[in-house]
Amino acid sequence: MLPILICLLGAIAATLLGFYVPRRTVTLVSLVALILSGASMVTLWDQGLSAFAGSLQADNVALAIGLVILLGSVMTLLVSLGSASRARLAFPEFDAMLMYAVTGTLLIAFSGDLITMLIGLEVMSLSGYVIVTLQDSRRAEEAGMKYFLLGAVGSATLIYGIALIYGATGTFNDLAIREATAGLAVQNVGLLVVGSLLALCGFGFKVALAPFHQWTPDVYGGAPTSVSLFLSTVVKVAAFAGMLRVFGGALQNVPAWAGVMQVLVIATLLIGNFAALFQTNFKRLLAYSAVAHTGFLALTLVANPVNGGPALVYYLLVYTLMTAGALAVVSALQRDESGFSIEDMRGLFYRHPGYAVALAVCLGSLAGLPPFAGFMGKFLAFKAAFEAGYVGMTIFAVIGSVAALVYYLRPAMLMFMPDRTPAREFSGERAPTTLAVAMAVVGVTVLGILPNLAYGWVANPAIWTVLAGR
Repeated sequence: MLPILICLLGAIAATLLGFYVPRRTVTLVSLVALILSGASMVTLWDQGLSAFAGSLQADNVALAIGLVILLGSVMTLLVSLGSASRARLAFPEFDAMLMYAVTGTLLIAFSGDLITMLIGLEVMSLSGYVIVTLQDSRRAEEAGMKYFLLGAVGSATLIYGIALIYGATGTFNDLAIREATAGLAVQNVGLLVVGSLLALCGFGFKVALAPFHQWTPDVYGGAPTSVSLFLSTVVKVAAFAGMLRVFGGALQNVPAWAGVMQVLVIATLLIGNFAALFQTNFKRLLAYSAVAHTGFLALTLVANPVNGGPALVYYLLVYTLMTAGALAVVSALQRDESGFSIEDMRGLFYRHPGYAVALAVCLGSLAGLPPFAGFMGKFLAFKAAFEAGYVGMTIFAVIGSVAALVYYLRPAMLMFMPDRTPAREFSGERAPTTLAVAMAVVGVTVLGILPNLAYGWVANPAIWTVLAGR
């Protein structure tokens, strides 16, 4: 419980200190709490601890995903430090709510039963609704309302699915559900199948699988950029952790959801890539890009956990770095939170060469170009789905990845074109944001050249055979 408790104590400290000290001090305390939580996770590696009759699992799967969550959270706080005044978020409530959200995400990653996972999901979601609307603007209020309404529908769908799964198996525990559904020996198979499909729909809202993705471009575009960064990385990583626990573990013996997942993945890749082609606002382009990457990430869920699990963790790490890096550059440069047009990027290299090169690296990685880590992430996801027998879906995903080059390379090319117009960028403090950008660039480059630094750490079959029950 130590990693979760440290984050919770950090959230409480941020809540109380906000009455007495400046926001920057509160942010530093939150960063220290995240680092200490990460250090405690490293000390728990390979111990396989559990608590509350298996409701909390500190296995290596949870620890690996938890470290990715903490990395995204650290980068979010760094970006928020450089943009708090401009984004009208210069008050400590932001840090407190974000730390509560991180506590919920870790609870999802460490969950060993459906109730624990649901509690973490709701803590994360409720905090997320608040931080989207903290900025005093109509855009943020509209984004928060859309996020709340659709998130509530998603949560209700997921809860109903969990209730039906319990009705069919008589348990909430992941391991017990897996044992009860072995060979589909339960009496109420129809109830179990319907519950599984409702749970898939509920998670579809959280990770932005089509057609449950409608909130994504509006929320990412309307929320402050640091909040968009948190939603597109940390929240998505946690939601996929929940899907891995439920579908890769508890419900792996229920075949019905895999066929529906194929349809959702194909629809997600098609809609995400096609819609991104027509965007003029860079944040909305990244939002539809996030939808497309949800499709790529979901490929790993239909595979055997021994192959798909390591691919998912590696891809989530890489996705967090490259998406956070791209949004960090946007946060550093935009004058206000109203938007950042793709056309505004013309000639960026001649005004801010460092940021232009960093953004080009992140876009190249998002497009899946070697030698950056995005290429290896997609390759591992394609490999896991292909080896599981989903040949047609894998080929479709490869074609979608090639099509994505169009909308990623256009802004990358504009940055290196001459532009005689006056600079349109924000001219204030950028040091914390620059640190986040540097972390992203170094990460996607090093992990692209030496992928085994991360993949080799989580590719041990013993880690995943426990999840798979084999």
